[in-house]
Amino acid sequence: MHDPYLYEDFPVLKNKLGLKDGDLLDKAEIEFSCNAIHNLLTSPLRGNFDFVHLCQFHAHIFGDVYEWAGQPRSVPIEKQEAILGYMSIEYAKPQNIAAEANTILQQINSVEWEMLAIDQQADKLSTFFAELWKIHPFREGNTRTTVTFICQFAESKGLTLNRELFEQNAAYVRSALVAATAVFSDGDFRKPEHLVRIVRDSLELGKKTTGGYK
Repeated sequence: MHDPYLYEDFPVLKNKLGLKDGDLLDKAEIEFSCNAIHNLLTSPLRGNFDFVHLCQFHAHIFGDVYEWAGQPRSVPIEKQEAILGYMSIEYAKPQNIAAEANTILQQINSVEWEMLAIDQQADKLSTFFAELWKIHPFREGNTRTTVTFICQFAESKGLTLNRELFEQNAAYVRSALVAATAVFSDGDFRKPEHLVRIVRDSLELGKKTTGGYK
């Protein structure tokens, strides 16, 4: 299938930097996105935590690298996952992205988070985290965007997620998201406990850092 996001002569994502070397693009993308994410620690991106807000997060994080930053992808995607025997998660179809994301975000905003014990917070937050990530709204940068979005959402509800734990264990977080969303037309193979564990640990560390919830 033709992918309009790639250069015609190189299998590399079209980018503002004009890089056609995949390794160089990866390094540049990491540098720009990390700087943008760290800026959000001191200058949170205000909004209603709806799909428009999620797109704004992606635009902020990847806007220096991609023209299409902040825009839902227009093509289906697959990513081979080693922990799934190189199968791909069944991501949302392009035409369903906005509707599916808005449904999840309406649900996450309706929870009375301050009324829940920490184990309940971890379970619910992990569920919404995984469901939102499974949509994979963007052509690239979904994990970084979703993690950043969920962390700021939690803080808006008086919870504190320790972001360093996610950053220092990025590979684990992504594998945990894959494991938590491994449901297919021929069976449900989800193992959400890995994601729940790191989310709960992050909540616990955040609580210790702030001396309690806000």
